[in-house]
Amino acid sequence: MSCPADDWLGEFIGQVVVVDLAEPYLVIGRLEACGPDHLTFADADLHDHREANSTKEVYALESLKLGVRSNRKRVVVPRRQLVAISRLDDV
Repeated sequence: MSCPADDWLGEFIGQVVVVDLAEPYLVIGRLEACGPDHLTFADADLHDHREANSTKEVYALESLKLGVRSNRKRVVVPRRQLVAISRLDDV
């Protein structure tokens, strides 16, 4: 899967990324596809920050060190919820 050629998110396709959402959620997983309205992730950890004892940043660092704790085979996120994206290796 992929993104349209002119989509800036295309550089992240196939990469394990950390995505901050407008909601108190964090997605860590492999970006599989992006469309005009949605992003699709595979083998993803959909993390509800309200259930954690640490910040999103600490959780991302733990995931880098310990590995992604995948709890979903596929996650589709509305693009309008995207606040920030980076490669997990860049955290």
